[in-house]
Amino acid sequence: MIRRRCCLRPPALLRAVRHLSRLAPPRPATAEPVIRVSNNVARLGEPKEGPKPRQLLSLPPFPSSHTNPLPGRKRDPAADPSKPRRITAITWVKHYFADIPPEVIQSHFRKGLVHVGSSNHGVPPEKGDHQMHQLKRVKHNDVMEVGMKIHIPVSVAETKITKRYDTIPTATLHPNADEIEYIRRLVIYKDSAVIVLNKPPKVPVKGNLPVHNSMDVLAAAALSYGNEQGPKLVHRLDTESSGLLLMGRTKESFARLHWLFANINLAKSSSQIWNDACEARMQRYWALVIGCPKEREGLISAPISKVLLNDGKTERVILAHPSGIDGSQEAVTEYRVMGPTINGCSWVELRPLTGRKHQLRVHCAEALGTPIVGDYKYGWFMHQRWKQMPRVDYEPMTRSPYKLRRPEGLEVQKGSVLSKVPLLHLHCREMVIPHIAKFLSSSGEWHDEGTPWTSDKPDLLRFVAPMPSHMKISWNVMSSYLV
Repeated sequence: MIRRRCCLRPPALLRAVRHLSRLAPPRPATAEPVIRVSNNVARLGEPKEGPKPRQLLSLPPFPSSHTNPLPGRKRDPAADPSKPRRITAITWVKHYFADIPPEVIQSHFRKGLVHVGSSNHGVPPEKGDHQMHQLKRVKHNDVMEVGMKIHIPVSVAETKITKRYDTIPTATLHPNADEIEYIRRLVIYKDSAVIVLNKPPKVPVKGNLPVHNSMDVLAAAALSYGNEQGPKLVHRLDTESSGLLLMGRTKESFARLHWLFANINLAKSSSQIWNDACEARMQRYWALVIGCPKEREGLISAPISKVLLNDGKTERVILAHPSGIDGSQEAVTEYRVMGPTINGCSWVELRPLTGRKHQLRVHCAEALGTPIVGDYKYGWFMHQRWKQMPRVDYEPMTRSPYKLRRPEGLEVQKGSVLSKVPLLHLHCREMVIPHIAKFLSSSGEWHDEGTPWTSDKPDLLRFVAPMPSHMKISWNVMSSYLV
């Protein structure tokens, strides 16, 4: 039998040991009470809480002097071409948010909510405690320099939501008056060579039986504007996606722009001005993805291939095998994370450098591991996990949980992240194309240096399309965590 020796300790020492052995959280720091006056009655109370830190949206770094930072804008002829273009901070922000009212952007500058930082000072959201210390406020008239990155609150793009859904009124065999009026409201630009529309979601681009109300059929009936033939599609968008859609009004403009989107070398000519404009062609998409990519920005170079399922009835796009034996196609996409991860999702900016079918959806789902919200074809299992996982977001400074408010206009929740079945959150927001009407005459004759009567027009055209209602609601939900 083993006997344990116990030593007697004085009661004071026992109390000290017992006190030190307890693990208790430190008491919260309380501020000194202040005198608060309410209804002519003075009382002691806690001071008002200061402004909470805001989730910041990062704009692309300001480009170098070798590229045109403001495509689609004519340079001042009196300016010295050898010197870099002088662009202020508010001009750069207005250029990026062309669909936002200018007074909203001006108010953010007046309130001191716009900050600037260098492009190599990017800080991930989980290290946001030190992010604000690396940024400084910027005035509206400060001149942008190469590599500078503007940070602005997500709420700058928060907009009111209308109750009108982005769908075609009817679905008849032949377009009626309501459908023709609806398709004409979607036109955001029109000249003698091209037509640009803001395509709504859930509307097919190319029509075939049993589809009757596709964009090409409606455009042929409503957007001919006296021409013998209606406009033709230069490129395509998925049925569930939305955004800028380009159409050619003449055979010459359609052929050259179609070559430009298929292979830039086919569209080039002997004109250096036209070739430079072709090199500047660009598309930018905004997408809401589940999760957040590991790297904040990068280049995805992952070939894709098509496979047939269900005895050829269903087609699916997958990442190609490295050996290339399955007939792969080159697919390259630039991406950039725009802001923080809130509600389990992140806003990502995508720039496709090749135009393959479902390229962005496959790259997001399989290459990055973050499928687009509403993409059930390539991200079904992730959607099941996303709906079940707990999503508690914290402020970057105080680490306290956010309180979700209900932004204005959220009585309409169809298709947003608040609904049980969200729609696809993929939107072609920005497009830069050559001003082809400057090089084509009304008779279809091509001018390498541009027609004489269009010398004062820019060489590039830039368009920005607002997001559809369901994506606006999701954006407002993200910005609602700021208050």
